[in-house]
Amino acid sequence: MKRLTIIAAVGFISLLVTACADVPLGPVSPTSGYEPPPAEGGVFEARDFAWSQRGGGASIVGALAFHGSGGRYTCQGGDVILTPETPWSRRRMVVLYGSANSAAVPVSIVRARGPSAPSGDLARYVRKATCDASNRFSFSGLPNGAWYVITVAKPIDGQGESVAVSRRVETHGGPRAITLN
Repeated sequence: MKRLTIIAAVGFISLLVTACADVPLGPVSPTSGYEPPPAEGGVFEARDFAWSQRGGGASIVGALAFHGSGGRYTCQGGDVILTPETPWSRRRMVVLYGSANSAAVPVSIVRARGPSAPSGDLARYVRKATCDASNRFSFSGLPNGAWYVITVAKPIDGQGESVAVSRRVETHGGPRAITLN
């Protein structure tokens, strides 16, 4: 019976590891086997973003809680970007951050990947907030939908590289609390 329980537990852990394998939560080096996604979603279509321009009763209340190997990080005074999810922006997230779900990637790597990311007129669809002294931010008046929250986390002690932290979040009316870590 013990042996059967151990085999079942090992199988379940393997299943969890496999299910999570495509969601890199840490830095992805340019030489780690990373390949840009297929061309699908490579064309910027303004109509795909139209839904995000409507108002709504949803909100996102968030905080940065990123800790790197060098210690604590902050986003105080920095921009927090909210980008609507579309086929184009999802592809862009995979190219820049290595994941369309969540990531924490050194800013230098994101910048190096920039030329490979699809280009388009994203600026008019992006919402911005400022990260406060407590590493908190919020967006309100949002329509229901899927979004990418992105900010830059800087080492509190000034030592080490800044990290771009991103996370996909869905709004469904009312407030949605998230933590970027």
